[in-house]
Amino acid sequence: VQLQASGGGLVQAGGSLRLSCAVSGRTFSSSVMGWFRQAPGKDSEFVASIRWTGSSTYYADSVKGRFTISRDNAENTVYLQMNSLKPEDTAVYYCAKGIGFGPDPNSYHHWGQGTLVTVSS
Repeated sequence: VQLQASGGGLVQAGGSLRLSCAVSGRTFSSSVMGWFRQAPGKDSEFVASIRWTGSSTYYADSVKGRFTISRDNAENTVYLQMNSLKPEDTAVYYCAKGIGFGPDPNSYHHWGQGTLVTVSS
């Protein structure tokens, strides 16, 4: 399994970005896809997750109402639409695939390389 994250960049506060995570390899219906982020000098932080089938999603409180996770099963791609971005959203964003559903990074066994999001004030 390989994960390829893309879509990061520089955006002003209040702006939007959409991250993509292309998944290659086998994807089981029980799989869960997640987004995490790591800001400079800080620990990794869970952002959002989605089941590969069904409609269940899970968000960190810090992004709830601003970020939306979605997937395109036909394209084997997961997205993170980020609106109303804040400077504190600046981080490297990683997509991950696992079997858990939620914020525990130990539940995710495959990780992408990360894409940098920088939000200027």
